[in-house]
Amino acid sequence: MRPLPSVEDLGEGVWSVPVPIPGNPLGYTLVYVLDTPRGPVLVDAGWNHEDSWRALTAGLEAAGTSVSDVYGVVLTHFHPDHSGLTGRVREASGAWIAMHKADADLVRGFARIGADEQRDRQLRRAADSGASAAELERLAETAPRFQPPAPPDRDLSDGELVDVPRRKLRAVWTPGHTPGHICLDLEDGGRLFTGDHVLPGITPHIALYDHEGGDPLGRYLASLAQLSQIPDDTEVLPSHEHRFSGAAGRAADIAAHHEAKLGELAGLLDGEGASLWELSAQLPWKRDWDEMEVTSRRMAAAETAAHARTLERRGQAVCGADADGVLRWRAAGAAAARDAVGP
Repeated sequence: MRPLPSVEDLGEGVWSVPVPIPGNPLGYTLVYVLDTPRGPVLVDAGWNHEDSWRALTAGLEAAGTSVSDVYGVVLTHFHPDHSGLTGRVREASGAWIAMHKADADLVRGFARIGADEQRDRQLRRAADSGASAAELERLAETAPRFQPPAPPDRDLSDGELVDVPRRKLRAVWTPGHTPGHICLDLEDGGRLFTGDHVLPGITPHIALYDHEGGDPLGRYLASLAQLSQIPDDTEVLPSHEHRFSGAAGRAADIAAHHEAKLGELAGLLDGEGASLWELSAQLPWKRDWDEMEVTSRRMAAAETAAHARTLERRGQAVCGADADGVLRWRAAGAAAARDAVGP
């Protein structure tokens, strides 16, 4: 667990409030507080836990305000370490909640299908990815029940100015980590809130959980390229770790990391094909595959799926289901040659 930093006055009406994520190695989410004449606007809100709530309310008091004064919460994305406390903040203050429309649509969809159906979909996708019967049973027992965040009041579009009185905070759509992830450009302060899009020392989870469509890694790489024009002296305020500068260089490093991983995955593909579970077991991770809990294996396989989909879009891989319905990925050239020869 990362040590919790102190509440900081960053100057020019911006504060940083670390909100813990109990039991998570990330340690905390950095919630940013922007002073406005109508009351503070929060960038993200933190995990839904009593310890997190206490840290957020105490942090706001240290910043000279209170949760009841909050005017609005703008979310970089819907993940629970960013959105979990939004409903509680709104109840305490009447604040609006805003996020990009793509994530807002997902949140409303989650609320419609419910936690049980969401879990069943997870199990079906894990089965499609090659998880064994024992792993699926374990996943059914241990997978956390997903609780969708409070639905937003306002849907944001790319380039839209957020309602932050006497400030210029512009939404910059950077999909990949989630479909509606946004960075927030504080144009009157020379600062860029990057959420999980660009972090100083780690790379965000880029995953394909719905095998039927989409290319989240391709979109993420395109979103990283958007940061190439950010001046080196722009202060980057991420949601985890610490502030830094040099957004363009860090984005280029992250892109190179993913290109290397794409190359590793392409090297594993052949004409016979392999499931996402089998491919993931051969790739390097922070923990060995054999030591991973099944929930971590599911996340790793989803990340492998995102890379495999990008290879498919680039014409380097093909995917098809076997007789048991398990998706198997092959090298595009090898698959074409095999099909030409026949069984």
